[in-house]
Amino acid sequence: MKRIFASALVAVSPLVALAQGYAPNQGIMGLFTFAGAILNRVVPLLIALAVVYFIWQVFRYTIATDEETKKAAKGGLIWGIVGIFIMVSVWGLVAILQSTFGTSGVQENIGSQIPQI
Repeated sequence: MKRIFASALVAVSPLVALAQGYAPNQGIMGLFTFAGAILNRVVPLLIALAVVYFIWQVFRYTIATDEETKKAAKGGLIWGIVGIFIMVSVWGLVAILQSTFGTSGVQENIGSQIPQI
């Protein structure tokens, strides 16, 4: 368990360094920029993990000898396909909407529109 936690900590450490690039005085735009930067790195990672999971289920299904293991692997194959489809579809839909409306994300400084006390 400690090995898994240490591996996850090492994998997340670049995100901590990424957080230092956004100054706290940037307000809400800094928060949106930070969230967008994290999502841009996490989404491809999640898709890659889903593909690896799918390939692992194909391997399990191929080497399974009993019917129970094949049934479990088949269920994993179906959920892997569904997960990959949903992630890629949502990612593609966002890209289509951005190209349709001519935006590439939040570009205006919406923080200046909020009255300050």
